[in-house]
Amino acid sequence: MIVVGIETSTPQTSVAIGSDDGVIAAVTLAAGRTHHEALTPALEHILRWTKTPLSSVGGVAVGIGPGLFTGLRAGVETGKALAQVLGVPIVGLASLDVLAFSVRFTGRLIAAAVDARRGEVYFCLYRAVPGGVARQGEFMLGSPQSLLAELDVYPEDALLVGNGAMLYRREIERLGGRVEFASSAFAYPQAGALVELSVPRFQREEFDRLFDVMPLYLRKSDAELNWDRRTGAREA
Repeated sequence: MIVVGIETSTPQTSVAIGSDDGVIAAVTLAAGRTHHEALTPALEHILRWTKTPLSSVGGVAVGIGPGLFTGLRAGVETGKALAQVLGVPIVGLASLDVLAFSVRFTGRLIAAAVDARRGEVYFCLYRAVPGGVARQGEFMLGSPQSLLAELDVYPEDALLVGNGAMLYRREIERLGGRVEFASSAFAYPQAGALVELSVPRFQREEFDRLFDVMPLYLRKSDAELNWDRRTGAREA
C-alpha cells in the first residue's frame, strides 16, 4: 500500500511517499515558495521521479499540528482533497508526535518543541516505547520557562528536539547536564517520519473520517485576536 505523507505545520513543506517497506521518496522545501505553491509540484515530482502512478496511492497521512496557521490549513486542505479525489482513507497525526518519533531510538525522556512565535513554543513530552513513542501529557503552548518547568518534574535526562528547542537553547540549558539537543537535521517534523508512523494505522484500518481531520490549534489566529480586541473595545 502506497501512502502519501504531507507535513506543513512549520515553515518547511515536506512531502513523502512510502509503504510498509519504508519511505520511497521525500521532498522538503525550506524556502522559496509558500506551502500552497509547493505542495502539488512536490508531490508530482516524487511520483514522477519514482514512476509511481497516482492511482496506486492507497492512503493519505497529514500532519495536523500544532503549528503555524497558514501552513496547517494548506497541508490539511490538500491532504483531504487528495483523499477525496482518490477515494482513499486518510489519517491525521499530531506533528509533535511525528517530531518525537524521529528520535525514538533513545533511552532519554523526549521533549518535542516547535516555535510558536510570540516568544512561545508548542511542546509535549514523550517516552520511547516499542514501535514508537508515547505521550507523557497533553500538547502545550507556553514560554520556554513553561517547558523547563515541565522537564523539571522528571528526574531523568531529556533529549530535546525541534526548532523550538534550538531557538531557546540558552534558556533551556539552564538545566545543566540533564538536557541534550538533537541534531538540527531533526529540527522540523518530516513527511517521511509521518509516513512511517501512519502505515501501522492504515494496516489496522484505523482511519479518520474525512471531515474529522482538522488542524490542531492551541491558540487563536491573529485575525481572531484582532476581532476579539475590536469587539471588546466596542462592548466597553
